Amino acid sequence: MSSLRQQFLQHLAQTSEFPLMLEIARGAGIYLYDTDGKSYIDLIAGIGVSCLGHSHAAVVEAAKKQLDDYMHTMVYGEYVLSPQVKLATLITNQLPDSLKAVYLVNSGTEATEGAMKLAKRYTSRYEIIACKKAYHGSSQGAASLMNDDYFTQAYRPLLPGIRHIEYNCDFCLNQISNKTAAVIMEPVQAEWGIRPPLPGYLQKVRDRCNETGTLLIFDEIQTGYGRSGHLFAFQKYGVTPDIMLIAKGMGGGMPIGGFVSSQDIMKVFTNNPLLGHITTFGGHPVSCAAAVATLQTLLDEKLYEQVPAKEQLFLDLLKHDAIVEVRHAGLMIGVELDSFDMVQEVIKKCLEQGLIVDWFLFNDRTIRIAPPLIITEDEIRKACGILIGAIDEVVG
Repeated sequence: MSSLRQQFLQHLAQTSEFPLMLEIARGAGIYLYDTDGKSYIDLIAGIGVSCLGHSHAAVVEAAKKQLDDYMHTMVYGEYVLSPQVKLATLITNQLPDSLKAVYLVNSGTEATEGAMKLAKRYTSRYEIIACKKAYHGSSQGAASLMNDDYFTQAYRPLLPGIRHIEYNCDFCLNQISNKTAAVIMEPVQAEWGIRPPLPGYLQKVRDRCNETGTLLIFDEIQTGYGRSGHLFAFQKYGVTPDIMLIAKGMGGGMPIGGFVSSQDIMKVFTNNPLLGHITTFGGHPVSCAAAVATLQTLLDEKLYEQVPAKEQLFLDLLKHDAIVEVRHAGLMIGVELDSFDMVQEVIKKCLEQGLIVDWFLFNDRTIRIAPPLIITEDEIRKACGILIGAIDEVVG
């Protein structure tokens, strides 16, 4: 009989020619364990998903309890389901009055798709402006928001009416007009290797959207759930969007996403046409139960308030002559080196020493660090020691 690794290659669709091929047996806290019992510090948390670490007790307990009660019942929005209601209420209790309606989906990509439809329907406009070097998902609509030909050329034609501007460019905001349905951007650009906004930039975007009647969509799929040092990054920068996208850390490891707006904006999905946006599995009860436990734990333990100190410790320890630049926004950190080849060699060396790091879609010279928020100071020191040692080996 073929091995699990062979079956993986034979029967699961592949997305690269060089998968890491780690055979994961279990996860606990910030660690993953392979089938040989070797432990790995997970310094990327499944790309920002496992904000409470792996198999957090509160999340596991909530999911198990919901499994005993019921799973799928009916397409989203038809029945009054306690996990959905509890989750939407808990989320909106943390948000301003203009963000009180949640539409639950299965992923960040689906949140993007729903928000694009919502903006077009509400404004009766079709133009959407996105930022260069931004990633909002991989489906046909979400991929249309990418300007990088490498990732989109093979799938053209994409959606019409998409325009791209440079992030942090004040002059580019003149492209936002009374023909623009929405501007979608990340408060911190993630896949460009962590690019925070310049002082006052997001407020200028907000002001221009107000002038033109354009909806502002903040993609908080990576920046949300405490990673920036606030529950949501828009709170850190003091600029409120009309629509907010959430996913990744939302479910504590379970698949779930959503987009949040006002009741006034969201209600356009109820008519002309009826069922303006539908999903079968969005807001799945088990994922919602896990998401309630995740958010309640973040709030009860105030884990996001610990982020600035942990961020600073990373910055203090990430010192090496081969490091070109360290960019950061809370526990989203990019460590830039000289080349993609060097990054890949460092990733390989780290893996050998039991540390998982990654790179960025639009900046392959930069190492990604986005650990579970529960990481301790001792664990940060251990992880940084391995990373700096790996850089030493590669350049030495």
